[in-house]
Amino acid sequence: MQRTPVSIFLLLVTTLLVSACSKQGIYESAIGWERSSAGLETAQLTVGELDIAYLRSKDTVDGDTVVLIHGFGANKDNWTRLAKELKGEFNIYAFDLPGHGDSSKPLDIGYRFEDQVRYLNQIFAELGITRAHMMGNSMGGAITALYAAKHPDQIRSAVLFDPAGIFEYESELVDLVLDGENPLIPKKQGDFDRLLDFALEKRPFVPWPIFEVMEKNAISNREVNETIFAAIRDTGFEPDFRNAIVNIEAPVLVVWGKLDRVINYRNADVFVEAIPNARKVILDDIGHAPMVEAPDQSAQLFRDFLQEPPH
Repeated sequence: MQRTPVSIFLLLVTTLLVSACSKQGIYESAIGWERSSAGLETAQLTVGELDIAYLRSKDTVDGDTVVLIHGFGANKDNWTRLAKELKGEFNIYAFDLPGHGDSSKPLDIGYRFEDQVRYLNQIFAELGITRAHMMGNSMGGAITALYAAKHPDQIRSAVLFDPAGIFEYESELVDLVLDGENPLIPKKQGDFDRLLDFALEKRPFVPWPIFEVMEKNAISNREVNETIFAAIRDTGFEPDFRNAIVNIEAPVLVVWGKLDRVINYRNADVFVEAIPNARKVILDDIGHAPMVEAPDQSAQLFRDFLQEPPH
């Protein structure tokens, strides 16, 4: 398994803090530095009874808006590496969807794709986002596709990184879930390490104090993750999602890691066949999260995509 080296600065920060701060303090310092280096700052809003945490560009630029939607069990910080590549070019928002990250996690609300689309539409209205490029990974990819289908006037373009929603070609994850295992939901110590190895082919290095906090957070979210997974589990086997995405009007780029164990990369062909103005890129040495594993390449694919004439 290849691992990308951590920045020298982050190593120094961790080394200096480890003897004086709690693991939580080290985590917050490190994640704060990652956000700052990407030109992002934290913010929060309320829609209905839900508190929504998000990241936004600290400095507004003369450019388009890009909205970033994470996957199942993930959070807004999955996008900091890509955001850093796009810093100064776009005005960026990365949200913690309900049930994730620092946003509200009630167990008694809807967590299907269409529910998350509804929450996002309320968030857009609250922030005055009227037109944006939208990117999503995994579950967030499905939500992005469905949002583009339901609100075509708001979406300039959509990038789907290894999107969920269609499972015509089965993956290792499907086999494991059918056998009663789910590596995407950590339940005990060691499970988070297994999750990262399963989901990522090029796994970024994470210093141990930070990793331990991430693992603790993942395990503590087990109940809500099980609720969300149950809500979305059968979506890919229902016709509603496929019937909806044929209505997407914006240009769509489907980017898929060929080594994805979570969702089979061959499903990219099904998306491209269903969406009128879609094209695909398959990345040979990447797993389930290209924007994490290859942020520079992902950013360049987006730039090139915006320059291409529509099909």
